[in-house]
Amino acid sequence: MIRPTVARVDLKALQSNYRHIVEFVGVRPSDPKLPVGVRPPSDPGVLPVVKANAYGHGAEQVAKALEAAGADLLACADIEEGTALRAAGVEAEILVFGALSVSDLDGLFDCRLTPTISTPGAARAVQAAAAKYRQRLGYHLKIDTGMNRLGFRFDNLRRTLPELLKSENLELAAVYTHFATAEDVDSVLFREQRERFDRALAQIDAMSGGALTGKGSTISGGPRPYVHAANSAALLRDARVWFDRVRPGLLLYGVVPPPLASAVDLAPVMSLGSRVVGVKGLRPGEVSGYGGRFTACRPSTIAVIPAGYADGLDLRLAGRGAVLIRGHRAPVVGSVCMDMLTADVTGLDVSPGDEVVIIGRQGADRIDVREMAATIGSIPWEVLCRIGSRIERIYT
Repeated sequence: MIRPTVARVDLKALQSNYRHIVEFVGVRPSDPKLPVGVRPPSDPGVLPVVKANAYGHGAEQVAKALEAAGADLLACADIEEGTALRAAGVEAEILVFGALSVSDLDGLFDCRLTPTISTPGAARAVQAAAAKYRQRLGYHLKIDTGMNRLGFRFDNLRRTLPELLKSENLELAAVYTHFATAEDVDSVLFREQRERFDRALAQIDAMSGGALTGKGSTISGGPRPYVHAANSAALLRDARVWFDRVRPGLLLYGVVPPPLASAVDLAPVMSLGSRVVGVKGLRPGEVSGYGGRFTACRPSTIAVIPAGYADGLDLRLAGRGAVLIRGHRAPVVGSVCMDMLTADVTGLDVSPGDEVVIIGRQGADRIDVREMAATIGSIPWEVLCRIGSRIERIYT
């Protein structure tokens, strides 16, 4: 049995979005899409981000679809997420973005995961684990350029990095940073982080004997370490931070980070829908929902829809948001309850069983994730990630 409230995930749209991002960053230096004077590296690769259950879309199915579309490297949040991807049969390289706990490092080796090393303590722990397994393990080095979460501080590398770069069992595979304000065109921090990262790369190159630039031998004699920095917003804003790979997350799923616009041809991957399970008439002065927050000021009709905050819908949709029924917007009224919400369908010929679109298109109208996020004062990332686990995902 499938509950009436379901999320539909279009894997073809996902693959199309991935290919269009690949095409977008595969521009030539003279391409008119680039700002004047910008000269990106030739054909940066794409590192799709599938952490947090692929932003609520279903990590296992999404990862396999991206792999089928040509992705050779995927990024997840922690070792547990990477282990689940391997169990699902994903063969692409998997990068672990998050912090590494000392207790679960065996998963790096059991599941062939690539760790991020972002602190001296993590470097020592991973070095010890690699020595125990008698393996040489490739890792990505994270530099903190101003986000002030994980990462080696950009201004302290000469003191903190030498021990890691000399590790016998660890091989530098890539260097990266993360932008804090890439979607904020008025923030000066984005430019400062880019400049700090450029300086950090020059330092790391000097400390590693020219490994990053290829002017000298690499640390282990292996491939030249590569560089990545651009999340979805940075990818759209500045080709100078494309480096060797870009890291689309939200863009993959067909959502442009607000308030930016996109020249990439994208399609939404997920829609969320339900069905009307009840229709009730209200007399003037009668109330609906917990707290009696909606009072009918005229003879009114409300539709009962089996989707609520246990499914990830925000309480603030009540009195602000809407759903689509019979091709019309029906305001969410009363309160968003644990398992249901109500919508004002006064004047519409609505019956139990009618299709309800919460996110997606119906007729000529559409409610997208950006609109819902703006309605409740949130962000698209949160709206997608909060879609509950009890909602069936139907993959097409």
